[in-house]
Amino acid sequence: MTGEPFKQSADDAALVAGLRAGDERAFAELVDRYHASMLRIARLYVRSPAVAEEVVQETWLAVLQGIDRFEGRSSLKTWILRILANRARTRGAREGRSVPFSALVATDAAVGEATVEPGRFRARDDGEWPYHWAAPPRDWPEERLLAGETLQVIGGALEMLPESQREVIRLRDVEGWDADEVCEALQISPGNQRVLLHRARAKVRAALERYFMGEVAMAQ
Repeated sequence: MTGEPFKQSADDAALVAGLRAGDERAFAELVDRYHASMLRIARLYVRSPAVAEEVVQETWLAVLQGIDRFEGRSSLKTWILRILANRARTRGAREGRSVPFSALVATDAAVGEATVEPGRFRARDDGEWPYHWAAPPRDWPEERLLAGETLQVIGGALEMLPESQREVIRLRDVEGWDADEVCEALQISPGNQRVLLHRARAKVRAALERYFMGEVAMAQ
């Protein structure tokens, strides 16, 4: 932490100025950027897609009504996400969501889950390299990772993840959000964010390894 005040980006400044001036294009740009991910985040807290849509619409209204009070102490995205998270949590509590998302995160992060199969490491009593890799991860060519069928494998692996891991890896690795933005949006601690992201990435990588090794076996 440097202690330096947050510096608003030129992009944020232009969008804020546009919103304050009633520029519909500025608002449309924000909606294009964030609406889909806001819906997914809201859905983590409430019972139905319809209620999530209501929460997001309420958030956009609050953004328009409160933009004159935005002081630029955080990014515009973080400010919007803070409004969304507060409204989604409040609505979820009112709707009586059976399992609060915060409970899912706490449980998922606390479970002592092995991110790599223990059999891929040498034994404790190995005479040469105890606990070292027996079968280390492999690097795969970038063109193979970007192939259509490979992307389907990745998508399938994401869908198999626990809810909290799936959303963290989507926001970080698919949408390119930074760690602070994810913590703000999901209302989780930095430590939990790191644990969930590490576990999610390990599972997706394992799925890719199984897929590529299957291809190698079929080719032999």
